[in-house]
Amino acid sequence: MKGIAYVRGDATAPQAKGVKIVAHVCNDLGGWGKGFVLAVSRRWSEPEAAYRRWHRERAKNDFGLGAAQFVQVEPYVWVANLIGQRGMRTGRSSGVPVRYEAIDAALGLLAHRAAELGASVHMPRIGCGLAGGSWARVEPLVLRRLVERGIPVTVYDFGA
Repeated sequence: MKGIAYVRGDATAPQAKGVKIVAHVCNDLGGWGKGFVLAVSRRWSEPEAAYRRWHRERAKNDFGLGAAQFVQVEPYVWVANLIGQRGMRTGRSSGVPVRYEAIDAALGLLAHRAAELGASVHMPRIGCGLAGGSWARVEPLVLRRLVERGIPVTVYDFGA
């Protein structure tokens, strides 16, 4: 078992051969417009459109904390919209929106899809930007759910 590969770069331009899944954390409100999702939308339009449709039709699907949506954006590239954030941080907010148990559940779904596709997983430090989470709490989830299953994981630090 290898660990997580940490690199400087853009997670929306994954550096690997074969099938790749770019994973990121979304909120459970249907909001898309700040943070890493802007980079996703600059590169591909499909993940945002799929996420908004998924939220709009949530009465008839599995949209909610811990869910994952997989959107193919190129022949060998998928984007995983992982619902791991309750609401959004506002000026009046107390506490952080990250939900570690939801990220854990969504990572389990991601592991299953990555194994099915024979894919590597590429991500920023999920749940640690606008969601307000701690990488010290997210990293063990990534290790347990993905790395221990033999799924290659690269974490990108943009402009670091």
